[in-house]
Amino acid sequence: MKGWQYRWFILSPETGELHYFLSESEKNQRPRCSIYLAGAVIAPSDEDSNTFTVNSATGDMIKLRATDARARQEWVDKLRAVTEMYTRAIASSHPPLPLREHSTNSNRNPVAKLEVLDAFANCQEQLSKVEKQNLALAQSIENSSMNLDPDLLVLKAMAHTTLHTLNQCLNILYQ
Repeated sequence: MKGWQYRWFILSPETGELHYFLSESEKNQRPRCSIYLAGAVIAPSDEDSNTFTVNSATGDMIKLRATDARARQEWVDKLRAVTEMYTRAIASSHPPLPLREHSTNSNRNPVAKLEVLDAFANCQEQLSKVEKQNLALAQSIENSSMNLDPDLLVLKAMAHTTLHTLNQCLNILYQ
């Protein structure tokens, strides 16, 4: 579709959903669409400073355009906060599965098991270091006089999204 059409969205932190309406006058009616945000990935687009996408865990994807870079960052931050809250809630109610035994004798190769656990610990340590650097980067951008520069906003958002994705991948591998 070419061009953009104005639409009305309501973010519901109480339910973890993003509701879509054709116009503000419809907001008291049933939404045209609702996207559950648990497990979703919210990513600013690199095509311009106003566009971002919401990729739900179910595979649904919507591409949105804010009025300006600041509005986009506000939406991305709020959507990510709700996404994180509901993703953590699901994770806490579904603890990781126990490690699987790949042999009938659990004492068969304890060295290999320790090496795997060491590798996970090393990955987690590296991700913790990167999280601290990412936080410092985000604070530097926010405290900068160029905090609305589109390239810096994309850098900040992509760094956050990449780190979040790496953490999720490590958790999946650990399970």
